[in-house]
Amino acid sequence: MAFPQAFLDELKNRSEITSVISSYVNLRRSSRNLVGLCPFHSEKSPSFTVFPETQSYYCFGCGAGGDVITFVRNIENLDYPEAVRFLAQRAGMTVPENGEDDAAARLKARVYEINRLAARWFFDRLVAPEGEAARAYLLGRKLTVQTIRHFGLGWAPESFNLLTDYLKGQGYTDRELVTAGVAGQSKKTGRAYDYFRGRVMFPIIDLRGSVIGFGGRVLGDEKPKYLNSPDTPVFKKTKNLFALNFAKNSKEQRLILVEGNVDVITLHQAGFTNTVATLGTALTDDQARLIAGYAKEVVVAYDSDGAGRKATTRAFSFFDELGVKVRVLNIPGAKDPDEYIKKFGAQRFKMLLDESASVTDYKLSEIAQKNDVSTPSGKVGYLKEAASVLADIRSPVERDVYIRKLGNDLGVSHEAIAEQVKNLLRRRRKAQEKQDADNLVRSVSRPDRKEDPDRTAHKKAAVCEDTLLSLLYKNPDKLETVTDKLSEDDFVTGQNRRVFEALCRVIRESGVPDLTRLSAFLNDADLSHMSRLIATAPPFDSKMLEDCIRELKTTARAPDETAISKMDDDALASYIDQLKKGKK
Repeated sequence: MAFPQAFLDELKNRSEITSVISSYVNLRRSSRNLVGLCPFHSEKSPSFTVFPETQSYYCFGCGAGGDVITFVRNIENLDYPEAVRFLAQRAGMTVPENGEDDAAARLKARVYEINRLAARWFFDRLVAPEGEAARAYLLGRKLTVQTIRHFGLGWAPESFNLLTDYLKGQGYTDRELVTAGVAGQSKKTGRAYDYFRGRVMFPIIDLRGSVIGFGGRVLGDEKPKYLNSPDTPVFKKTKNLFALNFAKNSKEQRLILVEGNVDVITLHQAGFTNTVATLGTALTDDQARLIAGYAKEVVVAYDSDGAGRKATTRAFSFFDELGVKVRVLNIPGAKDPDEYIKKFGAQRFKMLLDESASVTDYKLSEIAQKNDVSTPSGKVGYLKEAASVLADIRSPVERDVYIRKLGNDLGVSHEAIAEQVKNLLRRRRKAQEKQDADNLVRSVSRPDRKEDPDRTAHKKAAVCEDTLLSLLYKNPDKLETVTDKLSEDDFVTGQNRRVFEALCRVIRESGVPDLTRLSAFLNDADLSHMSRLIATAPPFDSKMLEDCIRELKTTARAPDETAISKMDDDALASYIDQLKKGKK
């Protein structure tokens, strides 16, 4: 049966893949992923890998792969509906037995269009005479006209009906406007009214380039100062990041995480285009996964007040679970990155980034502020908390360096500190062994795999297909770039042709692809193949993408061996001449 997509999305959100798989397989951390012995074939060295950031798994030994539903299907020997019900029961969800998803899909499409029209309307209000105060505010924040246009900033006038009247004139109902989050609904009259009023508007854009929501800021000190769109069929503020659509294309291998939209825009304007922000909430697990999909390192540059420090500490655990390296930015002489850039300039900020503190240094600094190490009791309290921080360090060499530094700074023997850390590690190890002993590891037969003869015949083109599919999965906003030049007929391998068709369909329907959505159109072998491509995806490179497209077009135009064998002498000579000129 076909389950409503909204239900499957919620099921996947409640069925974190690491949590599910660790019930069957003993997993251990390996960089940003987790590895274990594959439950689908016999092996002595672990080749089974779980990727938390993409919520997928892949075995480099036997080729098994997929999402959490695929795993349950194979490990429990269930069909698709049974696996969905299995996970729903585990998550405490009720399975809709007869759901029709077409209406929801049509509604989402209309919400996207409402947001697009609203964004254009807000921008037009900003550049109109009525937007003078908003323009003065933005220019006063030292934002250029080019930056304002780049981010599509706008103005929501102090009116209860200007936007709603405009959108209703475009054929949308009150109910649709409320669902899209651009309107509220009066409890007295039931009529829709403008949700954003008297605010500078910041469109929130997804990875595909679609407007999914808005953030609004008042010009004065009214409360609330910031207002985000409510959750809608296309927007969940806990699952999106402001400006990731731009930051993911940065050449930097790290992302800068800040608190506010203006911080992001100021840093982008100053050249730090790898900056993103959460959307009015503390960092969530889903947002951390998003970041992990595009960066190996994140610099947390939250405000320097108490709330900012608390949010910084909270972020560590999310990134640690995903294997993302974290550094913390100290912002002396300013409350946030925006103020620092304006005071001291981009070059000084770049120096701050390069000198940002490690998680260990930051935690030790925070502990030192709570303990007076000039007193014996303060020193003991500091060392007790510091030992827990040092035990978190995975590298023995790095841990020893910090132990010696602490000993020298506090006048305490290195051996005493090392012994305290060792005892703590021993207790943690015993607790972990007990947890591992409770995990269930099952083994099933290795799935059959058939070699695609087209892949053997066109190895270079097949590799280009693989690369293109992995780039498109990670960068769905490049869909039109690819489909303007390629169709499924340009793919030489049958498997990649099927995957390409499914991937394009999912991106068009939902904006951001995932394996759960793809599983509706792919068999297990194709889904495992896609899991491998995701696991080995290279960083985005526009030249790489263009090279792959060019190679596939070239291969698609080339005659096969049968056609060549049937050429007469003149045709064969012409074809050889074309090959020599690089124009086949």
